[in-house]
Amino acid sequence: MNPAEELLNLLDIEQLEVDLFRGIGGGGETTTRIFGGHVIAQALMAAYRTVEDRLCHSLHAYFIRPGDPKIPVIYQVDRARDGGSFTTRRVVAIQHGKQIFNMSASFHVAEEGWEYQHPMKDVGSPEDWPNRNDLRAEHVEKLPEKYHADFLRERPIELREVAPRDFFEPEVADDINQLWFRMEAAKGQSAQMQHCLLAYASDMNLLGSSLRPHGLTWFQGKVMTASLDHAMWFHAPIEFSDWHLYDLDAPWTGGARGFNRGSIYSQSGKMVASVAQEGLMRPLVKNPPSG
Repeated sequence: MNPAEELLNLLDIEQLEVDLFRGIGGGGETTTRIFGGHVIAQALMAAYRTVEDRLCHSLHAYFIRPGDPKIPVIYQVDRARDGGSFTTRRVVAIQHGKQIFNMSASFHVAEEGWEYQHPMKDVGSPEDWPNRNDLRAEHVEKLPEKYHADFLRERPIELREVAPRDFFEPEVADDINQLWFRMEAAKGQSAQMQHCLLAYASDMNLLGSSLRPHGLTWFQGKVMTASLDHAMWFHAPIEFSDWHLYDLDAPWTGGARGFNRGSIYSQSGKMVASVAQEGLMRPLVKNPPSG
């Protein structure tokens, strides 16, 4: 089973009882703890298993404890409201008898209304930029050999950063940045699964925007990072087997936290989702630069 097929399998969560589900842990983007997008996507799927005839338009989540990839996650769904136009669900994710994550999600019947969006930036096509597998292969020798296999491990989402920075010696850069991403195995999946896959991918590189103005990456050993919360709004139908542009920025960092935002566009320029997240970025060196 390749990583994309494994991700689809991980999102096909098991129902244990009414409103109670079990999701498999494991590594997609990370192996030491459960990737934040993994828990968001499974929680959204658990909520979807209790909703009919309407799609999610927004979700708001908090990461409470790190997820253990060696054991399953239990998802408990609270049917907060079933209204004429909107449905609300609250999902609590549990491991070792404790909450690791909770999320509220709202679902809306399809309605017509006025339309407007910010235009997509012109950053070239996905083919103009190297994929992350090739970039990692170029830099792997800068890591101790024991980390090579994990660094080069195939992942489910194909990703191409626009103007990528050096992993280990990054320059100070603007917080505004973009990437293209897709998962070809999403082709033919349900609208609900498309939402869950995009929710999974929405946690990728998001916190990295906060690191850019400080000349930081995850690979230097200078900063401890973790997602603290995550909000997402779905605006239009999604076909995640096609390329999508993730347009990111981070307008503020301070107090060992960074605030990050993202707009997601189809390759044709349709805005399909928006994302916001605050993340931990705690210095691991004494007297870090204030700039």
